[in-house]
Amino acid sequence: MNPNDIEDTKSVALYWDFENIHAGLMEAKYGEGAYAKQDNRFRVQEPLIDVQALVELGASFGPVAINRAYGNWQYFGRYRDTLLQSAVELIQLFPPGASAKNGADIKLCLDATEDISRFAHIGTVIIVGGDSDFMPVAQKIKAAGRTLIGIGNRKNTNKHWAKSCHEFRYYDSLIEVPDTEVATKASEAKDASPPPPADPAAEMLKRAVRLLAETKGEAWVNKGSVWHMIKRLDATFDPKDHGHANFAEMVKAMETIVETKKGETDHVLRVR
Repeated sequence: MNPNDIEDTKSVALYWDFENIHAGLMEAKYGEGAYAKQDNRFRVQEPLIDVQALVELGASFGPVAINRAYGNWQYFGRYRDTLLQSAVELIQLFPPGASAKNGADIKLCLDATEDISRFAHIGTVIIVGGDSDFMPVAQKIKAAGRTLIGIGNRKNTNKHWAKSCHEFRYYDSLIEVPDTEVATKASEAKDASPPPPADPAAEMLKRAVRLLAETKGEAWVNKGSVWHMIKRLDATFDPKDHGHANFAEMVKAMETIVETKKGETDHVLRVR
């Protein structure tokens, strides 16, 4: 095996303040204060978070070793299938009173601090949430020599918390949350006929290349790294299931999707 194909063994720890990110999306959709109303907060919630997209972003930084989401899951049951498919560990937290917070940020910070002290293989910590309460743990994570990535909604993320991270990604930019009115008009204008089915192998290849390119800040990425990325996104993926003898043959068959050239030590790819 080419030594450049061997991925960095440092792992990723992904922590979700689930209610925080969901509340921000709900307010973006229904207006400021929509989630805080008691008749809205204490009821079963509609799924708004693109869980898979955030898990894939986490995987672009390395193999995900810890993936925990904190919240009161009696209200977020509609996320169940997506969370299970993404191998997210659910941490149940009950609020101590009708108007109290569920303490997700406190529990999250304690767990993150403990994890980085116990597990030397964790190189990147990703916190999904926009609270200023995460600032103290940010200092501990950086002092321990780990990379800290934050993810939150643009509108309700504390700017000091965002600046305390090595890198901060706004959910709105990652997912391109549409304006409600614009989205409605676009939906009405859609052609009634369904689009042709996408090639799963081609879609997987594009996703892997794009995620790596975004993370590394370069359009061209190592071919070996792309294969590792695909296996992080879907451990069950096998080129043979899609009519290709191996990964190299799959890439060769998709020259209209990705461009390939010889790099210094390995072939490199980019999305056309």
